[in-house]
Amino acid sequence: MLNNVAVLLMDEVHPFELGVLCEVFGLDRSEDGLPVHDFAVVSAEGPVLRTHAGFTLGIPHGPERLEEADLIAVPAGSHFLDREYPEEVLDALRRAVERGARVLSVCSGAFVLGAAGLLDGRRCTTHWRHSDELARRFPKAQVEPDVLYVDEGPVITSAGTAAGIDAALHLVRQAHGPAVANALARRMVVPPHRDGGQAQYIERPLPRTRCDTVGETLAWMERHLDQEMTVEQLAAQTHMSPRTFARRFQQETGTTPYRWLLRQRVLLAQHLLETSDETMDTIAGQAGFGTAAALRHQFVRSLGTTPNSYRRAFRGPALMREVA
Repeated sequence: MLNNVAVLLMDEVHPFELGVLCEVFGLDRSEDGLPVHDFAVVSAEGPVLRTHAGFTLGIPHGPERLEEADLIAVPAGSHFLDREYPEEVLDALRRAVERGARVLSVCSGAFVLGAAGLLDGRRCTTHWRHSDELARRFPKAQVEPDVLYVDEGPVITSAGTAAGIDAALHLVRQAHGPAVANALARRMVVPPHRDGGQAQYIERPLPRTRCDTVGETLAWMERHLDQEMTVEQLAAQTHMSPRTFARRFQQETGTTPYRWLLRQRVLLAQHLLETSDETMDTIAGQAGFGTAAALRHQFVRSLGTTPNSYRRAFRGPALMREVA
């Protein structure tokens, strides 16, 4: 059942994440044949709250409204990573799950669910920038930083900002069926389901070396990504045995030569997909994957999406028409 929805707000809520929840669950679209939810916005900290954008909101409902909700959604807010939350609210979230309701977090809203103990023993996610802190603060949680959302029974967590749309549409799809979710997505002018996870949006600069032992070799590898390389060849270039080279490489970069090289090649492929009109075969050759099939395989493994989908997502429609 998904009839009664309450959105739980705290001071300095982020307006966009709140707007996502209002757009999916709070608007009356019965004229389009879409279901209408009994929707309420609830304040955990008084009738007037500040938003992250500097304006205030007047909230008519207090925490008691949470007791009747089928779904309690918690949008992101400022300082959610290190603040304290009202115990009354945390108790209400725990009671909701115990009575069979579902809870949903958007972005840093996951920290509220974590404070209530609802992430313990469960898979979960948040914005990729906060995933390490979420895992540190709630060590019993199983944080998955690369996904758009995680559905773990009564607890649904979503990644940053627009990933809340993905998670909310997922709940609509479960409760009302794919036809309703697709119709709602069309009204919102968003895809009903996005390929891949948030791995494709993460900025991942390569680890810097802590000394100069393999520095020159790293620079050479970057300049020759299109060539085949073996540990034996790289070790000879560095005047070390393969075993010593592999050990020193791990110590100085934090990863293995193979993984470092693979990450560099994926980064180059991303850059070429974003900025060039080259074919997949050409990009595969320049990035050292050899074939378009090998590029696709490694791209999906690393980023959770295909090279074509990535290019569509990160190039504008006009540029895509030029490529076509």
